[in-house]
Amino acid sequence: MSQAPRNEPHPPLIWPNALMFALTFAAAAILVPWYGLRHGFSAADWGVFAFFLIANGMAITAGYHRLWAHRTYEAHWALRLFYLVFGTMALQNSVFAWCSGHRTHHLHVDDEERDPYSARRGFWFAHIGWMLREYPSGREDFSNIPDLKKDPMLAFQHRHYVPLAIAANFGLPLLAGLMFHDVWGMLILAGVLRLVWSHHVTFFINSLAHMWGSRPYSEDNTARDNPVLAVITYGEGYHNFHHLFAHDYRNGVRWWQWDPTKWLIAGLAVFGLTRRLKRTPVFQIQRAQLAMQFKRAQARLAGHPATGARHVEQLRARVAHEYEGFLAALAEWARVKEQWLGEKKRAALEQWEQVDLQRSLHDIERRLSLQLRRMRVLQAQLA
Repeated sequence: MSQAPRNEPHPPLIWPNALMFALTFAAAAILVPWYGLRHGFSAADWGVFAFFLIANGMAITAGYHRLWAHRTYEAHWALRLFYLVFGTMALQNSVFAWCSGHRTHHLHVDDEERDPYSARRGFWFAHIGWMLREYPSGREDFSNIPDLKKDPMLAFQHRHYVPLAIAANFGLPLLAGLMFHDVWGMLILAGVLRLVWSHHVTFFINSLAHMWGSRPYSEDNTARDNPVLAVITYGEGYHNFHHLFAHDYRNGVRWWQWDPTKWLIAGLAVFGLTRRLKRTPVFQIQRAQLAMQFKRAQARLAGHPATGARHVEQLRARVAHEYEGFLAALAEWARVKEQWLGEKKRAALEQWEQVDLQRSLHDIERRLSLQLRRMRVLQAQLA
């Protein structure tokens, strides 16, 4: 995705950020291969590296992102403490700053003046550049996190973020090095390499996930679904779904889509550590997918002459017929849903009637699922 360069003066550098990113990257690029070739890394080094890496990643995706930024579920205090410890270690700012910026990103996505890391300003800016200079779009404004400011754990982390981050990034690898008798190996691998890898994996969501992939749910913004990115970002790669349904605890909505964050959240619910998991109704997901299918089918048909080959006319008629069925299903769903809610409010509905109305809703969802399959076949024929 190429963007024209913006003719604007460069704001002042944020020197602590610039030095931190430059020095940690240089240390990872030089020290890791040098120490590995000269001394070698033990199995314990690699094991602790993997544990810290996954703990940092999950603290950001399940904690900072899906718990605090979007409130997609509730978590036990012990789990929130775990997220805070390893989220602080991930060195991506406090929960206050991270979530405030992320909520602004969703509210003004792709707006070059108000989105803190708009992908329309290019890969470098969205990936890391927005953190290197004092851009107006990146100014902190905590007015959008009144709910988070009430949490004393988050307030404590924000007040003492710098010493906590230093303690976590040096103290935990050092402690592990003392335990396994390899301080330098642990500091280099579980300290430096872990931090650099964790940083750029997260940054790919702001950059690549808005440039590379498909948009099956919406073309109103640049967010993409990308199963490759999902593998290295703990499920965050299904970004097109996320931007449309941000309050769903899942990013990979299908059971087979790689999203270990959703599996962690759902799995911990069994033990009472998470609860009130929010899920987008199936109908809303199907409606978004079908709307996109019709939009693309109509765009492709518009590229054909108004009259022409017989098979094109047949496809045009089939698309029109499917669209009529789609509109009828939307109207029927709205009617049944309104009826169900009305009866539920009266609290006088017999159990069998509730089941009957729910069965009607599920039947509409099933019909839309079949229609989605037919539209995919039509899309292939139109290609």
